Amino acid sequence: MATEILEKYEAAVGSDVINELKQIAHLLKGKKILHINSTRQGGGVAEILEMMVQFTNALGIETEWEVIQGTPDFFRCTKFFHNGLQGERNITVDKDLLKVYEDVNIENAKRLATRLEEADIVFIHDPQPAALIQSFPNRKNKWIWRCHIDVSAPQRQIWKYLRHFVKQFDASIFSLKDFAQPLPHPIYLIPPSIDPLSEKNRNLSEEEIAKVYTRFNLDPKRPIALQVSRFDYFKDPLGVIKSFQLAKKFKHDLQLILAGGGAPDDPEGEAVLEAVNKEASKDSDIHILFLPADSHVTINALQRASTFIVQKSVKEGFGLTVTEALWKGKPVIGGNTGGIRLQVVDHYNGFLVNTPEGAALRMRFLLQNPHLISEMGKNGYQFVHNNFLITRHLRDYLSVIIALLNPHDGRIDLSMMGNSSNH
Repeated sequence: MATEILEKYEAAVGSDVINELKQIAHLLKGKKILHINSTRQGGGVAEILEMMVQFTNALGIETEWEVIQGTPDFFRCTKFFHNGLQGERNITVDKDLLKVYEDVNIENAKRLATRLEEADIVFIHDPQPAALIQSFPNRKNKWIWRCHIDVSAPQRQIWKYLRHFVKQFDASIFSLKDFAQPLPHPIYLIPPSIDPLSEKNRNLSEEEIAKVYTRFNLDPKRPIALQVSRFDYFKDPLGVIKSFQLAKKFKHDLQLILAGGGAPDDPEGEAVLEAVNKEASKDSDIHILFLPADSHVTINALQRASTFIVQKSVKEGFGLTVTEALWKGKPVIGGNTGGIRLQVVDHYNGFLVNTPEGAALRMRFLLQNPHLISEMGKNGYQFVHNNFLITRHLRDYLSVIIALLNPHDGRIDLSMMGNSSNH
């Protein structure tokens, strides 16, 4: 199984890349890695971990993935954290909810104690399991807090509360320099990635792509704009609908698809979906698809069937759907925010926009200049190949682990921002 995985990736990215990973992994022979997040399905973090764990094991490094278990109040609390960290100001989390948050982490710490103590490196992903660390004050291993969201301008009280836990870690990883907050330990910058061989990103036959036209009542002869995201206000699905409506006023024969699902750790999804369905019901050319978490081939086919992709987020940690779209040779009209700026190079592989009006303008521009759709698509594919594949992501993680386990060895400190103390 391990050999088969490595051979598949070698065919996709080249032998030099895989040989480099093998050499780095050899330095970590005998070490154990444990990843902990809040859900096994729904959202980019789970998608990354699904293959990351298999790949790391294939390289001979024992790696496990556990999920924190929580109550509805726990996830309501962490949704407040998520919104506040991404800049929403009118949020107050009462003491009872904070106690739920800490109690749930203490319970999970007891449940996972053996694994957490046996691992040489523990990756804690995002705020949900961050408080696990307070149950291990005398730990001898290294803990890394991996933040996947945009914390460039967090609500002060929420960040102050969470920072109490985060500062206890041995290092933190952020996706962008703008997201990083001052902390008394090493900070590293590592963008996320996609798995080119996953069901969501592998090449599809024309027959597989054609099935989505019939299944979702789409016209293959008319252009399609697609946004793939959880139904979340930060993804601005209502703004996408407004953009589409503005573009249609200029007689562009366009179809719009908003495709996505929910996640167990997001209690707001149903309300967002209800608002989106209400607005979409006014136009038969708007298709709202609430898909199961395992609809990877369907999403792949929808992305390949589309003319261009929209990701008009108002806040975004990274936005894996942008990378997925670029990988499939599609230009992206993306919100001018967070990690989307790292992926969409304006006028090269897509456009950055700030408003529904701006998005509508770029929709019209692409429809009026179809040759640019192909040109930008080719640019996007190459950009992802060079920067955002899982092989680069894994190399970065392994390099950080080596740096932490060998702090005085003169080894590489990949994308390290340095130590920040007294904050």
